[in-house]
Amino acid sequence: MSENSAPETPLEELPERSRQVAEALQAAGVRPQVRRLEESARTAALAAQALGSEVGAIANSLVFMAGEAPVLVLTSGRHRVATKALAARLDLPRLDRAEPEQVRTATGQAIGGVAPVGHPTPLTTVVDEALADYDRIWAAAGTPETVFPTTHDELVRLTKGRSLPVAE
Repeated sequence: MSENSAPETPLEELPERSRQVAEALQAAGVRPQVRRLEESARTAALAAQALGSEVGAIANSLVFMAGEAPVLVLTSGRHRVATKALAARLDLPRLDRAEPEQVRTATGQAIGGVAPVGHPTPLTTVVDEALADYDRIWAAAGTPETVFPTTHDELVRLTKGRSLPVAE
């Protein structure tokens, strides 16, 4: 399937979590173009394959813990987060990968479908500067089967995040 063959899904046909994401996008002044994929896009590689996109244009939503505080990192699918380097950039002692229950508590969404928006409360967010290399990027929309197109700058604005390098 190519990016153009995954049609926009009507709001009423989306799962509840994806409707919440679409509503958050709409409230932020963004037309919610959520697409429901035929297959799971739980990983960047699967999402890229389903969308006919480069893996680097997939914005992985990863949750880390800085002590008791969650930090959402939207990273390009082309690399891994260098947690020690990122913690230093954020002036934090450390960042640890969140446990699945911490992810669900912080975002209201399950690992593999965490969206950049639509969370119970705003999260400290970092947007990988590498995502700026792509004109269009794809982010999860609340479930592993739903995604929406966006841009690096739009993600920074939507999340009130900081654009930083997240890889070594």
